[in-house]
Amino acid sequence: MSEAEIKPSAGGGRRTAPIRHFTDLIVWQKAHAVAQEVFRLSKSWSQEERYALTDQVRRASRSVGASIAEGWGKRRYEASFVAKLVDADGEGHETEHWLINAEAHGCIDQATLARLRSQLSEFGRMLGSMIDHPAPFVAKRPASDN
Repeated sequence: MSEAEIKPSAGGGRRTAPIRHFTDLIVWQKAHAVAQEVFRLSKSWSQEERYALTDQVRRASRSVGASIAEGWGKRRYEASFVAKLVDADGEGHETEHWLINAEAHGCIDQATLARLRSQLSEFGRMLGSMIDHPAPFVAKRPASDN
Protein backbone atom coordinates (compact mmCIF):
# COMPACT_ATOMS: atom_id res chain seq x y z
CA MET A 1 0.00 0.00 0.00
CA SER A 2 1.40 3.43 -0.90
CA GLU A 3 2.09 6.18 1.62
CA ALA A 4 -0.96 8.14 0.43
CA GLU A 5 -3.53 5.37 0.73
CA ILE A 6 -5.94 5.30 3.63
CA LYS A 7 -5.04 2.64 6.16
CA PRO A 8 -7.11 1.31 9.06
CA SER A 9 -6.00 2.46 12.48
CA ALA A 10 -5.56 0.19 15.49
CA GLY A 11 -8.91 1.37 16.87
CA GLY A 12 -10.79 0.18 13.79
CA GLY A 13 -11.24 3.69 12.36
CA ARG A 14 -9.52 5.03 9.29
CA ARG A 15 -6.51 7.31 9.15
CA THR A 16 -4.08 8.41 6.51
CA ALA A 17 -0.45 7.37 6.41
CA PRO A 18 2.21 10.08 6.83
CA ILE A 19 2.61 12.21 3.74
CA ARG A 20 6.24 13.01 3.06
CA HIS A 21 6.04 14.49 -0.44
CA PHE A 22 3.36 16.14 -2.56
CA THR A 23 3.29 13.04 -4.78
CA ASP A 24 1.98 11.09 -1.77
CA LEU A 25 -1.17 13.24 -1.73
CA ILE A 26 -4.10 11.35 -3.27
CA VAL A 27 -5.48 14.66 -4.56
CA TRP A 28 -2.22 15.29 -6.47
CA GLN A 29 -2.26 11.73 -7.85
CA LYS A 30 -5.81 12.19 -9.13
CA ALA A 31 -5.01 15.59 -10.64
CA HIS A 32 -1.91 14.16 -12.30
CA ALA A 33 -3.94 11.29 -13.78
CA VAL A 34 -6.42 13.75 -15.32
CA ALA A 35 -3.57 15.82 -16.77
CA GLN A 36 -2.07 12.68 -18.32
CA GLU A 37 -5.46 11.73 -19.77
CA VAL A 38 -5.97 15.22 -21.20
CA PHE A 39 -2.55 15.06 -22.84
CA ARG A 40 -3.24 11.63 -24.31
CA LEU A 41 -6.64 12.65 -25.65
CA SER A 42 -5.47 15.98 -27.06
CA LYS A 43 -2.68 14.44 -29.13
CA SER A 44 -5.22 13.59 -31.83
CA TRP A 45 -7.01 16.94 -31.89
CA SER A 46 -6.97 19.17 -34.94
CA GLN A 47 -3.83 21.21 -35.62
CA GLU A 48 -6.22 24.13 -36.11
CA GLU A 49 -6.87 24.02 -32.35
CA ARG A 50 -3.21 23.58 -31.36
CA TYR A 51 -2.65 27.07 -29.96
CA ALA A 52 -6.16 27.58 -28.65
CA LEU A 53 -8.02 24.64 -27.20
CA THR A 54 -5.19 22.08 -27.04
CA ASP A 55 -2.59 24.29 -25.36
CA GLN A 56 -5.16 25.86 -23.03
CA VAL A 57 -6.60 22.58 -21.72
CA ARG A 58 -3.14 21.05 -21.34
CA ARG A 59 -1.84 24.08 -19.45
CA ALA A 60 -4.87 24.27 -17.17
CA SER A 61 -4.88 20.54 -16.40
CA ARG A 62 -1.16 20.56 -15.61
CA SER A 63 -1.51 23.65 -13.43
CA VAL A 64 -3.77 21.81 -10.99
CA GLY A 65 -1.00 19.45 -9.89
CA ALA A 66 1.63 22.19 -10.12
CA SER A 67 -0.36 24.41 -7.74
CA ILE A 68 -0.82 21.52 -5.31
CA ALA A 69 2.93 20.87 -5.44
CA GLU A 70 3.73 24.54 -4.91
CA GLY A 71 1.29 24.70 -2.01
CA TRP A 72 2.98 21.70 -0.43
CA GLY A 73 6.26 23.61 -0.59
CA LYS A 74 4.63 26.57 1.17
CA ARG A 75 2.84 24.59 3.84
CA ARG A 76 4.76 26.23 6.71
CA TYR A 77 2.43 29.16 6.19
CA GLU A 78 -1.22 28.14 6.26
CA ALA A 79 -2.42 31.16 4.26
CA SER A 80 0.10 30.49 1.47
CA PHE A 81 -0.79 26.80 1.42
CA VAL A 82 -4.51 27.51 1.20
CA ALA A 83 -3.99 30.17 -1.49
CA LYS A 84 -2.20 27.64 -3.72
CA LEU A 85 -4.95 25.08 -3.15
CA VAL A 86 -7.50 27.71 -4.19
CA ASP A 87 -5.41 28.29 -7.33
CA ALA A 88 -5.44 24.53 -7.99
CA ASP A 89 -9.22 24.44 -7.62
CA GLY A 90 -9.56 27.34 -10.05
CA GLU A 91 -7.37 25.54 -12.58
CA GLY A 92 -9.57 22.48 -12.22
CA HIS A 93 -12.59 24.59 -13.15
CA GLU A 94 -10.71 26.07 -16.09
CA THR A 95 -9.82 22.56 -17.24
CA GLU A 96 -13.50 21.65 -17.09
CA HIS A 97 -14.36 24.72 -19.20
CA TRP A 98 -11.89 23.72 -21.92
CA LEU A 99 -13.12 20.11 -21.86
CA ILE A 100 -16.71 21.30 -22.33
CA ASN A 101 -15.45 23.22 -25.36
CA ALA A 102 -13.58 20.13 -26.61
CA GLU A 103 -16.81 18.13 -26.49
CA ALA A 104 -18.74 20.92 -28.24
CA HIS A 105 -16.19 20.88 -31.07
CA GLY A 106 -16.25 17.10 -31.41
CA CYS A 107 -12.78 16.50 -29.96
CA ILE A 108 -14.12 14.22 -27.22
CA ASP A 109 -17.43 12.42 -26.82
CA GLN A 110 -20.05 13.01 -24.13
CA ALA A 111 -19.05 9.90 -22.16
CA THR A 112 -15.41 11.01 -22.00
CA LEU A 113 -16.47 14.49 -20.92
CA ALA A 114 -18.74 13.05 -18.22
CA ARG A 115 -15.95 10.79 -16.91
CA LEU A 116 -13.41 13.62 -16.80
CA ARG A 117 -15.90 16.01 -15.19
CA SER A 118 -16.55 13.40 -12.51
CA GLN A 119 -12.82 13.08 -11.83
CA LEU A 120 -12.42 16.87 -11.73
CA SER A 121 -15.34 17.11 -9.32
CA GLU A 122 -13.85 14.41 -7.10
CA PHE A 123 -10.50 16.10 -6.63
CA GLY A 124 -12.27 19.48 -6.43
CA ARG A 125 -14.13 18.18 -3.37
CA MET A 126 -10.84 16.92 -1.95
CA LEU A 127 -9.25 20.34 -2.48
CA GLY A 128 -12.28 21.99 -0.87
CA SER A 129 -11.86 19.83 2.20
CA MET A 130 -8.15 20.66 2.39
CA ILE A 131 -8.93 24.37 1.98
CA ASP A 132 -11.52 24.22 4.76
CA HIS A 133 -9.32 22.07 7.05
CA PRO A 134 -5.64 22.76 6.26
CA ALA A 135 -4.22 22.04 9.73
CA PRO A 136 -3.38 18.34 9.16
CA PHE A 137 -1.27 19.31 6.13
CA VAL A 138 0.49 22.41 7.46
CA ALA A 139 4.09 21.80 8.55
CA LYS A 140 4.67 22.46 12.20
CA ARG A 141 7.31 25.07 12.94
CA PRO A 142 9.96 24.07 15.44
CA ALA A 143 9.44 25.62 18.88
CA SER A 144 11.63 28.64 19.50
CA ASP A 145 14.31 28.42 22.21
CA ASN A 146 13.64 32.06 23.20
